[in-house]
Amino acid sequence: MSSPDKVVARTGRLRQRYDNEYRLVAGCVPYRVKKDEANPRILGDVPGQVEVLMVSTPNRADMVFPKGGWEDDEEVYEAASREAMEEAGVKGIVNRTTLGHWVFKSKSSQNSSSPRGACKGYIFAMEVTEELESWPEQATHGRRWVSPGEAYQLCRYEWMREALTALLERLSMIEPVASAQELSDQTSMYMMLQASSDSAVALC
Repeated sequence: MSSPDKVVARTGRLRQRYDNEYRLVAGCVPYRVKKDEANPRILGDVPGQVEVLMVSTPNRADMVFPKGGWEDDEEVYEAASREAMEEAGVKGIVNRTTLGHWVFKSKSSQNSSSPRGACKGYIFAMEVTEELESWPEQATHGRRWVSPGEAYQLCRYEWMREALTALLERLSMIEPVASAQELSDQTSMYMMLQASSDSAVALC
């Protein structure tokens, strides 16, 4: 782990990007491969065991992947990398091909058919190479490495489970599936909770 010079998280929405009425956000699924020399497992071309990093928020038992506003002075993958540093205190290699993009609504607009108040999020895979001892949003965001199976249970939103599924497919840990609801790992290690709704609800 390292401790950088003090970095302050970006705040406000003066530079926020929009697509018509959608607020554009970027985020990532940070992951690492833990090597087990005594009992190696081969996951596609990746030796070892994959873990993903999730962040917590006050007064919630569930967890999320880092995400936030995409601003007009950065590329979308740069925004995803910045959010990972600000919220989770990690840096790494971002695969510039997205895991996918999702549209999700704020709690205040979840019953509305209008895109007003909704977000369009682009999510990337980040292989973590550095963990910071302190980070800008440490006071409100804790972090925790978990297995994919635990992550499925902890995810606050259905679209985050879908992003995790896309990551595992990319790492050749599971066979491609038509939707997150159909995910079933043959080894029974990565069991996914069934979606309670067809649309994700998130604060953006």
